[in-house]
Amino acid sequence: MKLKSLRRVGALGLAMTFAVASMGACGKKKTAEKAEDGTKIKDFTMFCAMPKAEINANNDIKEIIAQKIGARCKESWLTGQSDAEAIGTIIASGDYPDFINGGDAMMQLYDEGALIAWDDYIDKYPNIKEMYTPEEWDMFRQADGHIYWANVFQNTYGESKATTHNDEAFWIQARVLEWAGYPKIETLDEYFDVLEKFAAANPEFEGAKTIPYTMLCEDWRYFCIENAPEFLDGYSNNGSVIVDSSDMNNPKIVDYNTTPTAEKYFRKLNEEYAKGIIDIEFATQTYDEYIAKLSTGAVLGMCDQWWDFAFNVNDVLKTQGLDEKGCNYVPLGLTIEKGMENRWHTYDDTLNNSSGVAITKSCKDVDGAFKFMNDLLDQEIHDLRFWGVEGTDYLVDENGLYYRTEEMRKNWANAEYKAKHVCDYGYFPQWGGTSRDGKNAMMPTEQPSEFMDTLATPLRKCFEAYGVTTYPEM
Repeated sequence: MKLKSLRRVGALGLAMTFAVASMGACGKKKTAEKAEDGTKIKDFTMFCAMPKAEINANNDIKEIIAQKIGARCKESWLTGQSDAEAIGTIIASGDYPDFINGGDAMMQLYDEGALIAWDDYIDKYPNIKEMYTPEEWDMFRQADGHIYWANVFQNTYGESKATTHNDEAFWIQARVLEWAGYPKIETLDEYFDVLEKFAAANPEFEGAKTIPYTMLCEDWRYFCIENAPEFLDGYSNNGSVIVDSSDMNNPKIVDYNTTPTAEKYFRKLNEEYAKGIIDIEFATQTYDEYIAKLSTGAVLGMCDQWWDFAFNVNDVLKTQGLDEKGCNYVPLGLTIEKGMENRWHTYDDTLNNSSGVAITKSCKDVDGAFKFMNDLLDQEIHDLRFWGVEGTDYLVDENGLYYRTEEMRKNWANAEYKAKHVCDYGYFPQWGGTSRDGKNAMMPTEQPSEFMDTLATPLRKCFEAYGVTTYPEM
């Protein structure tokens, strides 16, 4: 009875969250009621089982977009629960938001029959249809033959302009590489050797004890520890297993936790922990504690996916001036032995169909919801989401190329500014690659000139030392 009561309390809390969200804004500046064409603005809700900072209800760009496309969405984020716990609570309540991304708990929603099938809608909305080829859309089909969600990331429009390694890697601070003379680090042993030596020479940073290496293993993020062996063995990210396709007529599936490389990797971690190199709190720290540690600049290295830490850490480093002290992380594609192929950077080549944005059975305007997602992919709206407002957040040069001033970049790294002004709808459909104008990048982080201009001095020196111009080239 006690467990049921607790679940009811949790369900009531989330139900109240969605109810409040649907009531609209209650901030100082009233939100618009009508779009530019005079129609009433539709309000949707979304829950995403990922942590992210809330934006203001009357957020500037959110309101600009709403007036242009006639719809807006109140996004709610994961706080204090795992994705499975949060989704379980929502299912128990029976009160779903209009949109949902359940993370690793998507199948719970599917099994519960909580989602709307996309099959009858994809062809009606060309921007959505364009996201994937027919063959790729088929890969999202579930056991009943229908499509219920789409991954919003990894889609490249036109020519790829990737500057960021949005994959997993062993990361190391730029200041460590500079101190070591920018060595060529190819193996796990070489990596830990550099960390050990730097930590011995620099036991503290900014008054905090140096942490040579930390690991995250809270809930589903245990992948930060567990799946490194497949990369160390020279394979790309195929999920929970190695897919050995060296013989295309007889591909093999291998559990990467049972390989000789896995044994060497975990033995190495044990050795480094015994030496005091690995963070003694790694097994008990929460995700928030992990992010807080990385944000101090005292952690020299870790193994993680870029998207799991960078969007929370890099802005803090910049705001505190720690980026100019070399605290940004650089990816290293290590292998267990020298001479092996490095396949850490395969982000654009890997289709993740296990989760994505979905529309729930509680949505009262399914066509309106699909139209909202479709409109978010229009180039003008996409620019507002990721570049911002022309003249305020970016400028255009004589060649039509977008760029930002240093003040604009600092604004987009400032939490208060982002809350009141920036609305990227980051877990809705989006594009990387080249803008439809054929000149600019869809994302500022992929604009070559903008990317280089945003690099802190230690990162510039690091790139120059290794003869590269982007993270993937590292």
